[in-house]
Amino acid sequence: MAKPIVVIGATGQLGTDLMRLWPKGSEAEILGLNHGDIEVTDYDAVHRKLSLMQPRLVINTAAYHKVDALEDNPEKAFAVNAIGPRNLSFSCRELDAVFIHLSTDYVFSGNKRKPYRESDPVDPVNVYGISKSAGEMFVRSIWRKHFIVRCSGLYGAAGPSGKGTNFVELMLRLAQQDKPVKVVDDQVLTPTPTSLLAKQIAILSGTDRYGTYHATCRGSCSWYEFARKIFEFSGLKPDLKTQTTAQSGTRATRPPYSVLENENLKKLGIDAMPAWQAGLEEYLDAKG
Repeated sequence: MAKPIVVIGATGQLGTDLMRLWPKGSEAEILGLNHGDIEVTDYDAVHRKLSLMQPRLVINTAAYHKVDALEDNPEKAFAVNAIGPRNLSFSCRELDAVFIHLSTDYVFSGNKRKPYRESDPVDPVNVYGISKSAGEMFVRSIWRKHFIVRCSGLYGAAGPSGKGTNFVELMLRLAQQDKPVKVVDDQVLTPTPTSLLAKQIAILSGTDRYGTYHATCRGSCSWYEFARKIFEFSGLKPDLKTQTTAQSGTRATRPPYSVLENENLKKLGIDAMPAWQAGLEEYLDAKG
């Protein structure tokens, strides 16, 4: 019997799509775990659970990603985003299971102003980014059979854990409130639906070319430009206005430019990610 695939954070927005969209032809059963099933900050609990399941592949989508709140709670940030992947890496090494760990564009400062490659040095500017880059370093140093997958501007039907909604749904809701919608125009990124990222991860998992990968849609836009396209595709015409990050009142520093280049996927000839506009159209079409 084939060893199972285990998704940690299975009811989050990416975890939900991994569970839903994993190729049906796979012989291996795909099993989902959530915080109530596994405590990633506790190595003994992690290894006990995974030893019972005997996975051939573990995909970690668990993260503490409330960027502003983390500025006051670095201990929790490092417990979940650094010690968690460390514990999972040690357990996967003991079980000889491939480990896929999800990371973020926020490991970069955004000062480069051209797409970041996987080989660029990390230089995070907030606690969240620092904790995620520390998690990456643990994974690389502990277990050879790993994929670190960095993504940007994720949105999915399930909504991010702890936040309740995604940017697209927030914009659609605000458009119905008959008052100005203010969106920052000084942060540039690449919006990426979790459905497309889940399919890309499945493709990557079929290789043994371990290492770090960027996996985002093509192109880039500001959050304001993203909002404008959401309204255009949805036939809505709210009073959309720009604001700066400083005016938005967020606490943590954000990278002004966090566009990722899928260089390593392209080298393997398996970059399946479309333009971000096409990803948005597909997401909205799926909503009906």
